[in-house]
Amino acid sequence: MTAGTVGSAAEVAALDATGQAELVRTGEVTAVELVGWAIERIERLNPQLNAVVTPMYERAREQARLAPTGPLAGVPYLLKDMIAEVEGVALTAGSAFLRGNVSTRSSELVRRLEAAGLVILGKTNTPEFGSAPTCEPALFGATRNPWDPSRSTSGSSGGSAAAVASGMVPMAHGNDLSGSLRFPASACGLFGFKPTRARVPLGPSYGELVGGWVAEHGMTVSVRDSAALLDATAGPEAAVPGTLPAPARPFLAEVGAPPGRLRIALARRTHLVGVAPHADCVAAADDAAQLTRALGHDVEEKDLDVDPEELARDFFLVVCVEIALGIERHARQRGRRPRRREMQTTTWMTAEIGRQHSALELAQARERLDAVARRVARFFESYDILLSPTLGLPPPAVGTLHPRGAEAFVQELVLSLRLGFLLRLPGVVDSAVRRVFTFMPFTPIANITGAPSMTVPLYWNRDGLPIGAMFTARFGDEATLFRLAAQLEEARPWRERRPPVHADAPDARDAAGASATKPPHAPHGALPPAGAAVR
Repeated sequence: MTAGTVGSAAEVAALDATGQAELVRTGEVTAVELVGWAIERIERLNPQLNAVVTPMYERAREQARLAPTGPLAGVPYLLKDMIAEVEGVALTAGSAFLRGNVSTRSSELVRRLEAAGLVILGKTNTPEFGSAPTCEPALFGATRNPWDPSRSTSGSSGGSAAAVASGMVPMAHGNDLSGSLRFPASACGLFGFKPTRARVPLGPSYGELVGGWVAEHGMTVSVRDSAALLDATAGPEAAVPGTLPAPARPFLAEVGAPPGRLRIALARRTHLVGVAPHADCVAAADDAAQLTRALGHDVEEKDLDVDPEELARDFFLVVCVEIALGIERHARQRGRRPRRREMQTTTWMTAEIGRQHSALELAQARERLDAVARRVARFFESYDILLSPTLGLPPPAVGTLHPRGAEAFVQELVLSLRLGFLLRLPGVVDSAVRRVFTFMPFTPIANITGAPSMTVPLYWNRDGLPIGAMFTARFGDEATLFRLAAQLEEARPWRERRPPVHADAPDARDAAGASATKPPHAPHGALPPAGAAVR
């Protein structure tokens, strides 16, 4: 490879982060070249996808000129515009209320990312305060799915997922409250990994969020990249001592290590709301089960012992209260309360639901959720892995997950007439709960328990859309997940698949326009052999 040529730029875009870092380490390319090429890709593709909302190009170029060091030196990276902060850079969390808000300090996570040599090029799109399982904030507009731009990336880490799936950057940051990292990874055909609770710090601004449910990590095109990223960021913050035991060895050392013969439970029944998942999602989980059996693991059909309706109500209540708390936190920081026009109706409504419940009701909900977590811990005494669909539906059309019709009218009426007390009446919010959790009925269990969980891109449906399979391990056992993920990646490689909108497709703009009206088609089910890329 000759550095600085057009051909090398295209070849580099096809590499994972580990591969790009190796080129910098050996002197075949420079960090300045990697960053420049990534900026060009973002500028070319972002008009179609709307993934990057806050460019940081000059800062990135300056960092690259300083020749960063570390295991991922020079690799371009994007940061989700939520929770993680960069001093002197805007933080909006997708909300007009935070327009003009600039961070006064950098997060510990950002410090560790940059210490590993990553160069942050900008911030990615996210729904307002992460309050929706889609990525369509009124402030910046919808992020589009590279596999079909008429479809959602889901959320809330949707901007990062679109950026990685389209080849803008090889990896990007995300965080996960109820699946917000795993949803978009599944919808965009990426490897998405949620670490164990407290594995990656949230400081200095936070010790923990939502009782430890929020986890920080990223989405990648390869398993080894995810492990290397976690090695670079994991560990307690000095100001916030952690109680989580340190891993036995680096996570990257687990990639390729034999996983042994695993006991895997296949769960098809949803954990939240009693609505059966879409047939494509069940097929993806069944396909993953068949593959793991072929690899020598024991797979048994076994559902979790949970009440899906009660679990959904309790989880929804906690999230509503936390959204209300987050808005109050930002109001204190800004020195004023948000105006109605500065916040989307769904966010305002979510916070209002939280305000309508008492501290006792919140404590009771948390008590029931803690009991669920204990039951799931006992479940993992018999099984090493819980396998399920990642999502309940394939990637939906943009706008589908927003309230419409009578539901939207009722929300506006309640807010405009200040009738928040009506939200406490039985059935008033049931439609919203059912709509949201029908899409995401599996992922929250890993947040409630704090367990590590990953979505793996092993399956595409007849419309050419990626459908993830989710693997969850016992608390603290990321090692088993990385070992299994590497085994799956070797048996069913996915990195050669490319969406129609991708950096190495010379006609990416034409593909974007065509696929916005007609979905791309691809072979049903399992991936073809490596090299048989579908465009």
